[in-house]
Amino acid sequence: MKYFSTNDPNHIVDFRTAVMNGLAPDGGLYMPENIPGLKRDFIENLNKTSLPEIGLQVINEFADNLSRSELEAIVYDAINFKAPLIELDDHTSVLELFHGPTLAFKDFGARFLARLMQRYHQNENKELIILVATSGDTGSAVANGFLGMDGIKVGLLYPSGMVSKIQEQQLTTIGGNVTAFEINGNFDDCQRLVKKAFTDEFLKKKYLMSSANSINLARLLPQTFYYFSAYGQSDCSKDQKMLLCVPSGNFGNLTAGLIAGKMGLPVEHYIAAVNANHVFTDYLASGLYHPHPAVKTLSNAMDVGDPSNFSRILALYNQNFSSISDNITGYSISDQQTIETIKEVYKSLKYIVDPHGAVGYEALKKYREETGLVQKAVFLETAHPGKFAEIVENTLEIKIDLPESLALCMKKEKMAVFSPPDFNPFREILISHI
Repeated sequence: MKYFSTNDPNHIVDFRTAVMNGLAPDGGLYMPENIPGLKRDFIENLNKTSLPEIGLQVINEFADNLSRSELEAIVYDAINFKAPLIELDDHTSVLELFHGPTLAFKDFGARFLARLMQRYHQNENKELIILVATSGDTGSAVANGFLGMDGIKVGLLYPSGMVSKIQEQQLTTIGGNVTAFEINGNFDDCQRLVKKAFTDEFLKKKYLMSSANSINLARLLPQTFYYFSAYGQSDCSKDQKMLLCVPSGNFGNLTAGLIAGKMGLPVEHYIAAVNANHVFTDYLASGLYHPHPAVKTLSNAMDVGDPSNFSRILALYNQNFSSISDNITGYSISDQQTIETIKEVYKSLKYIVDPHGAVGYEALKKYREETGLVQKAVFLETAHPGKFAEIVENTLEIKIDLPESLALCMKKEKMAVFSPPDFNPFREILISHI
């Protein structure tokens, strides 16, 4: 399997190069030359297949420069937690993706990537620097994945004042080989600094560098695992397809779902659920893509004004707007709607959703109202509601018991390096602190 840059289809590399570089030299994102199809009997037997088994089968189609036994060791160590599908009513289920160590769906990709990179880097002499832009959950998941690995250092870039208190504590209390950089800007500024760092000649000579954002293919591909698992846990018949609703920010999660569909997962339709950062829903309505500065919302992990994975979605559909808009419907959900949905889900279904899950549920509801369709649907709950305890508790007037790991990190002292959003001063700060 070979991989091309979304900016230049003639730029071709192998899987290891795509993973270790993170970003192509021309600034493009890597994509497989073709999406492999999985055998029908694999799909039909998903209800008998464990999550790690699914992961091994899927990733084996892409990582052809590692043996199956090497991949098995990586996958089974990384994906050592569950992703249960919870039925809320006869037609609606929620896929809980917060049972990993940092209580967010980012644990799937981050833990796999960390172990894969450790395997690839073991014979290198240069130190490996992992740079990550995070609008919420990515940073802590990546840091947890790489924590304590020899020869690897991690830099987390997060927007000052634009992550929740709990998320900031998770980002800034890790220590060890992890440094948090508090950027005086928004998530798009963080993402721009990371991309610029990868193409900076001075940094490239000094370090081996890579990204653990969903711009890195090895962060993205493991997110396909839980879509297959969801189908296996559902009571869909062999001929019935799922309706998937995906809360979306940088669009890695939706892209992974689209890849799963092209591999053979029976998906009827995709719903992209966004907050006030609605550049993608604007695109679906007009065919025109106009990035804009990120807007701060309650569902802050989705506060992205220029989603990187948009180029991958274009590549999956050969730049064909008609195919994209036929397969994906998008809805923008306001903060007020988010609050009302948290209340509604708790009152009617006795289930607590975090703000991101609420955006997903409300988008699914809107789709059903518009189409009149009530087929079985799955929406994704991407983070434990305890990570947004202040919002959820104030909305529902209840007390949420924080998981032990969150309660402990709230007692630790914040350690972060402040930086302006301009690249030259950031580069100097990075060199002196990483």
